[in-house]
Amino acid sequence: MDVVIAGSSGFLGTHLVTELRDRGHRVTRMVRRQGSAADESTWDPYAGEVDQSVIDAADAVINLAGSPLIGNPHSKKWATELVSSRVTTTRVLADAVARSHRGGTGTPAYLAGNGISFYGDHGDQPLSEDALPQGDAFLTGVTQLWQDAAQPAVDAGARVSILRTAPVIDRTHPPLKPMLLPFRLGLGARLGSGSQFFPIISLRDWIGGVVHLVEHESASGAFNLCSPITPTNAEFTDAVCGALGRKARLAVPAFVLRPAAGRMAPEILGSLRSQPTALVEAGYEFADHDVRDVVTTALGQR
Repeated sequence: MDVVIAGSSGFLGTHLVTELRDRGHRVTRMVRRQGSAADESTWDPYAGEVDQSVIDAADAVINLAGSPLIGNPHSKKWATELVSSRVTTTRVLADAVARSHRGGTGTPAYLAGNGISFYGDHGDQPLSEDALPQGDAFLTGVTQLWQDAAQPAVDAGARVSILRTAPVIDRTHPPLKPMLLPFRLGLGARLGSGSQFFPIISLRDWIGGVVHLVEHESASGAFNLCSPITPTNAEFTDAVCGALGRKARLAVPAFVLRPAAGRMAPEILGSLRSQPTALVEAGYEFADHDVRDVVTTALGQR
């Protein structure tokens, strides 16, 4: 298959490009500088510029582009750029995919990056893809705008998959990487009560799930990219500490976290018991089912 990826230089994009090529797919990487390699295509999403011929020739277009989620939650600039980057890139590619379909080729599927924060705090309620969002948390609002930006491709009849991604747990990248030193020093702590559900996924299952959606032409709609069994924050903390030979004895009170985390406090203290119902129904088989599987894989202990 011919696959076009925006955001290919990021943590997830880099690994996804490698896996797709290892499976024999041809990958074109969309870059915002002048393309210098045969597998690169220059685009400028903020000017609405994309090479339509590259989209027309693709079997699948994947958008992982956007400014980092990690930043200063008290910064209005960070928040504005976060929204703008995700909505703009998603919309520009959705429009390009829509033009391709209206032109009669009908070739590109569209896999649009998104986040598991779409649902908002639901306590201990299991959340499959048909659950409705609730609450006014910052990222819940962002993910709804982000998803809406893919609508032109849906309206044009393209096969569209919304990738509602949970935090990807790997020792080389946040959120796990910055935890490792303090946890090794015995400073691992649950956040708030620790009873809130914290969806996660291993890097290999995120890659495997996305590749599965690329390759299965009947897969469309929203997909929760998360492990089948969602842990609580306390269970996640215990699993990381245990894997490092430590015990979790500390807790950071909610009243301390709320002012410190600002806009991101609902993401830390809210509870999302998400389930990858649609991905399992589409035939994907997880390698890492629960928190201990995910942490063990993330730390390279298998």
